[in-house]
Amino acid sequence: MSVHKEITKHVKQVNSRVIRYKQLDQLRESFIEEALLLCKAGVTFSVGKINVVTEQINELARLGVVPTRKKVTKEMVIDFVNRSK
Repeated sequence: MSVHKEITKHVKQVNSRVIRYKQLDQLRESFIEEALLLCKAGVTFSVGKINVVTEQINELARLGVVPTRKKVTKEMVIDFVNRSK
């Protein structure tokens, strides 16, 4: 019976990591979209919020199960905007 409890505990931990990852990834994507819109409009933008969330995702990834994400630079945003014109 204790093996069952340990397995259940592990599955709950994994599930909570996946749920948290999805939340953080969605937040990261919204910050990226915001930076893209500001860049397209010629307004000064920052990638700080994106990378704070990216670091949270990467900390979660170090525990296993979920993938890491790359930090975003201003140049990456500008290049993307220029390519999509």
